[in-house]
Amino acid sequence: MAGPNPISVFLSILRARRLNPPVPTGSGEVDHSAFNPILTAVAGGGVAALEPVKGDLRAYLDSLGSVDPDDLATDEALAFWLNLYNAAALDLARRAGADGHNSVLEIGDGFSGTVATIAGEDLSLEGIEHGKIRRFRDPRIHAALVCGSVSCPTLRFKAFTGESLDRQLDDQMRYFLSSGAFVTDRQAQVAFLSRVFLWYGADFARPRRMPTLLPAGKRSIAAAASRWLNSEEAEWFETNRPAIKFQKYDWGLGCTVSRPV
Repeated sequence: MAGPNPISVFLSILRARRLNPPVPTGSGEVDHSAFNPILTAVAGGGVAALEPVKGDLRAYLDSLGSVDPDDLATDEALAFWLNLYNAAALDLARRAGADGHNSVLEIGDGFSGTVATIAGEDLSLEGIEHGKIRRFRDPRIHAALVCGSVSCPTLRFKAFTGESLDRQLDDQMRYFLSSGAFVTDRQAQVAFLSRVFLWYGADFARPRRMPTLLPAGKRSIAAAASRWLNSEEAEWFETNRPAIKFQKYDWGLGCTVSRPV
């Protein structure tokens, strides 16, 4: 299944730049524990498990509407935006499944329609991602966001929290790469990267310019991502300098959640 049209994605990023940038300067906290049972349900039953808990999911999303994330500390605010995005993306996946669709892309305004009103701003998934989350200039967020599709990253089994965010995002990056987003064929001397790095690789290569519209070279993208590989894989990559190719992206309806170890 074909992904989003590159031109429409480019325009969505431009639209998102008109949103107010996040300026968290407070010290407040948000309780995201209501999201955890929903994640547990998805861990056990995938997208189909969302329909029985749709009331809880809707209640959690509604509760976030009373928060002004600029009243939070920086990590707490980023955790808020990540959880909001993922909860709204799960609701999109739920709707797609309930309507008999095979992909979230079959819902025309799935990513562009309003999913939440936060501090007076009507926000879509595109707006939250490009206008809020990417402006925190942390490329690890690309391993933390889901889109309700088979090839998207695996969700954590618990909500993000400001207190543990740095460790959680590092865990997400390492898990994303080790579970198929960075695959090497040593005989062919090729590294196959998730298509996420084709779309957002410049965020890894030049994080201080996030969200950037300027592309980055394949090797600089792979080199930036390789810091989250295990030491043996990172050493092989650095020593052998393999060719870089990007994997196909499966937009089929799906979502996975990691289980606690």
